[in-house]
Amino acid sequence: MAAAFGWNEREEQSALKTAWTAGACIDAHLHLDLYAEEERDSLLEDAFAEGVAAVVAVSMHLQSSVVNREIANRFDGRVHPAYGFHPEQPLPPEAELDELFAWIRLRHAAGERFAIGEVGLPYYTRLEASQAGLPFDEKPYLELLERFAALAGELDRPIVLHAVYEDADKACDLLEKHGVRRAHFHWFKGSEDVVRRMAASGYMVSITPDVAYEEEIQRLVAQYRVEQLMVETDGPWPFEGPYAGQPTRPAMAADAAKHIAQIKQLPALQAAEILLANTRRFYGL
Repeated sequence: MAAAFGWNEREEQSALKTAWTAGACIDAHLHLDLYAEEERDSLLEDAFAEGVAAVVAVSMHLQSSVVNREIANRFDGRVHPAYGFHPEQPLPPEAELDELFAWIRLRHAAGERFAIGEVGLPYYTRLEASQAGLPFDEKPYLELLERFAALAGELDRPIVLHAVYEDADKACDLLEKHGVRRAHFHWFKGSEDVVRRMAASGYMVSITPDVAYEEEIQRLVAQYRVEQLMVETDGPWPFEGPYAGQPTRPAMAADAAKHIAQIKQLPALQAAEILLANTRRFYGL
């Protein structure tokens, strides 16, 4: 690959190393609060030393949001929090959700920097219920996602989505309904039709290190414009293939960038610069 662009392998690796050292990688989706409390600071410090410029710390629920806000305040400018409710878990009482929304509005009123997320639809939970022959009511999750989409549209905040396969079309309907401009579908999988719809709407997609071994993700990268791609790890979620047995850390997002470069037939440094610019622009970093 390097030779095709007039670089030898040593030159490309040197340029890539320089890029990461200069802070050319942002992990656009990380569950920072799911790492052990005593590990979080060292995880971030190591990441920044390895060339990670920043991370986007997504939340699971209100308590998770509070933790991520505290970490973001300590690592100002390098940890960008996102507040929401992850859909692959039982819904809490309505009063708890109301408290979360009120808390997010307080952060907005205070002029704080944040995104909405992780929010979406429970594809995997619904699939497990179906395979077990159990009923599953998706309606409350759709209503909650619409509530988050409406909030993102009202506050003009980026929204981070867990919405794969047929759920992506449902999410797109809600985003369009509420005029959401900045939508980020993380670790996305879906049909070519929904991919075309998302791309036409200007929505972003982030790619994990599993692009190294998952053909489905490789096809997605080939189909999506590089100007609408970002990289992520979804840590601490573990990976397979060449990463089997390794703890997930933010700098692994750089590996996803390298594979994107190969698929898009771009020099690694150019791809890294584009992906970095995409993420900075989308999140205002």
